[in-house]
Amino acid sequence: MPSIRAAAPLVMLLLSGCVVGPDHETPQTALPVKFSEGSTKAAGDVSLAPWWTAFNDPRLNSLVEKGLAENLDVLQAIERISQAEASFRASDAGAFPQLNLSASQETAGRDAKGALVTDSPTNSTSSGSISVSWLLDLFGQYKRSKESAKATLDAAYASADVARLTYLSSVVSAYVDARYYQERIAIAKQNLASRRETLQLTQLQLEAGAASRLDVVQSEGLVNSTLAEIPGLETSFRQSTHRIAVLLGLPAATLVADLQKGAPQPYARRSVSAGVPADLIRNRPDIRAAERQLASAVAEVGVAEAALYPSITLSGSITPAYVSTSNAFGASSSWGFGPSLNLPIFDAGTRRANVDAQKASAREAYLAWKETVLGAVEEVENALVAVNRTRQTVSALTATVRSYQEALQLATASYRDGASSLLDVLDAQRNVASAQANLAQAVQQMATNYVNLNVAIGGGYAWGGKTVVASK
Repeated sequence: MPSIRAAAPLVMLLLSGCVVGPDHETPQTALPVKFSEGSTKAAGDVSLAPWWTAFNDPRLNSLVEKGLAENLDVLQAIERISQAEASFRASDAGAFPQLNLSASQETAGRDAKGALVTDSPTNSTSSGSISVSWLLDLFGQYKRSKESAKATLDAAYASADVARLTYLSSVVSAYVDARYYQERIAIAKQNLASRRETLQLTQLQLEAGAASRLDVVQSEGLVNSTLAEIPGLETSFRQSTHRIAVLLGLPAATLVADLQKGAPQPYARRSVSAGVPADLIRNRPDIRAAERQLASAVAEVGVAEAALYPSITLSGSITPAYVSTSNAFGASSSWGFGPSLNLPIFDAGTRRANVDAQKASAREAYLAWKETVLGAVEEVENALVAVNRTRQTVSALTATVRSYQEALQLATASYRDGASSLLDVLDAQRNVASAQANLAQAVQQMATNYVNLNVAIGGGYAWGGKTVVASK
């Protein structure tokens, strides 16, 4: 018997170091050494790079800086961090003994009248209780729970970075759209002035007998079609400014007057170093969030497996009491201490099924991580191709606009001299208007592709600060 008593603490010590369940390992997946239109040079940490400054637009820079602190999606993500921190503290507290204190005071008596009047003693009872319990973490249930909560907290921090990156994408894209519609409105007004001038010239020639009523009607139709185009562009401009305001946490119409002052279309002349696919695992916050969610799922497997094994709870209590009546008084106390054993014997496979479910959840989390990684690679590949091709389109359309503008000047001069018909002028005006609209759209698309590429590589979300990761 003495030998058993001596060995018991040693056995308990060994059991306390036993942690069941798999340990999380950094997930792996095969990736190419470079992007199809990229280089083999790593990009490093791009999270601090303010890529939007490549547009050289102070107004845009101001909007981005303000929104990083005011965007409602970002603020909600920060609140989710607070929730995860509270859950982490709660999971950590479970491994420690729990102490509870209670107390009570009661005074009792009886009132009577007439023949029932007798001595009516008053009884006073005071009591209290102190209880303590401690579930021994023999198989690492609390340790795994803490690991899961820690990983969930890290995922919450990464999700906040995802919200910042999404904000950058949304606000810069909305600004690009707003300036595009402004450019289209300006082009339409220029074309309207040119077409009105042609209409006046045609009316003068009609009075002089050098033009027909058909020429006048055709000119009027072109003027009216241009007038009909402007309201739709103005509507789209206002919708873009409304979107920017909401992203900054402001009422929709707050920025309309300010942005109506106008500015050139954003045009990024700075090149982007996309790095290599392996950089994305470090730089993309959504990939980090997916990896942390996988770590949490792996830890939950250990929690489920720990439930398959016995558990021991140490508990004890002390309950003092004081009683006072008209006849007597006294005090008493009771106490108790001892372990209790919970031994799972038969549950019709419930605990084992829970383990299988958690393993399946962990496998699903790995597949979700891998899908996130491959999706990020696809986004960068698409953005690289789009940036390179759209730049070529802008260059060609710029030359096209110059050619058509020269053709319009020649056609107008020839029409004034009577050497060509009005149809040549109208065709030239249509060509110029179409080429200018196409160029504006191409510039918009090139800026959008530039935004998409920087977002795809995970750039800029930690600008002005640093990515915070929960301490281990």
